[in-house]
Amino acid sequence: MRALRAILLVGGVALLAFLVVRVGASALVSILRRLEWWQLVLVCLPFGLGMAVDTLGWRYAFAGEPPPYPRMLAARTAGEALNLVTALGSVGGEAVKVWLLRPSVPYRESVPSVVIDKTTSAIAQALFLLLGLIVAVTVVPVDARIVTGMLVLLAVETLLVGGFLAFQLTGLVRRAGHLLAWGGLIADTSHAERLDANLRHFYRRRWRQFLLSTGCHLCGWILGVLEAFVMLSVLAIPAGMGTAAVIETLGSGVRFASFLVPGSLGVLEGAYTGLFAALGLGASAGLAFSLVGRARQAVWIGVGLVVLVAARVQARSAEGVLRRAAP
Repeated sequence: MRALRAILLVGGVALLAFLVVRVGASALVSILRRLEWWQLVLVCLPFGLGMAVDTLGWRYAFAGEPPPYPRMLAARTAGEALNLVTALGSVGGEAVKVWLLRPSVPYRESVPSVVIDKTTSAIAQALFLLLGLIVAVTVVPVDARIVTGMLVLLAVETLLVGGFLAFQLTGLVRRAGHLLAWGGLIADTSHAERLDANLRHFYRRRWRQFLLSTGCHLCGWILGVLEAFVMLSVLAIPAGMGTAAVIETLGSGVRFASFLVPGSLGVLEGAYTGLFAALGLGASAGLAFSLVGRARQAVWIGVGLVVLVAARVQARSAEGVLRRAAP
């Protein structure tokens, strides 16, 4: 899997380079020059708000008492940053979230919460794309090819999210654990059995929390429309909130469908370039929009990595104190 993702990453870089050459570096630079440093700070703010709302959605994914909100926000910031800078997909970041919560909750509670949170976030992402499709059909006049593309992405999301939820509801987590034990990959199936039981119990008994978690994540995705509108404004690209909604919802669908490509690099830039051209905003504007999004992403990656380093230093200090206090 890592080899495949490495190949896809190289392909994404090549595609990005091709787009820069095709669009023209001079046209791209002329748009990016409109961006001042304080405007980049402004662009970063909606993402932070979305992170805060998503963390609230994660709190509702706990069957018991959730950890303190500030610790959860720090864990989410660090975990999402690690997801973006490694070739591990979502696995590396989710493991870091669990690790950072360990002083507050045991693994048997944090691990199911991460799986449930991932599920409700994916469901909300599909609903977000559906809302964007409705806007594209009723409010913003767009090319029929864009609507078709959004329909295809929605079908893919619905199929994958439905399969992921069914996997958890039908006891396949427990069966997968037994299969891995039979193959000699793991020695103990108790963790898989416990996770399976916790997931099914949550979905069947705590459906109100499930809906609240999904609702919070949907609000987080909707805040992405505000972010897109701010980015369009600082780049002086003439587009309203409805167009920003179409751009952001289609972009979220592309990111979902290209999850194997690290950071959707190249794929997302290609989608935005084609979308902006179809909307009459210009291919160079689409590529510039994507690159500003990457810059915002880099800022939050830096914040997340700082949080992760601080947590590791704190953990080592605590371990040192315990060793010195031990008889």
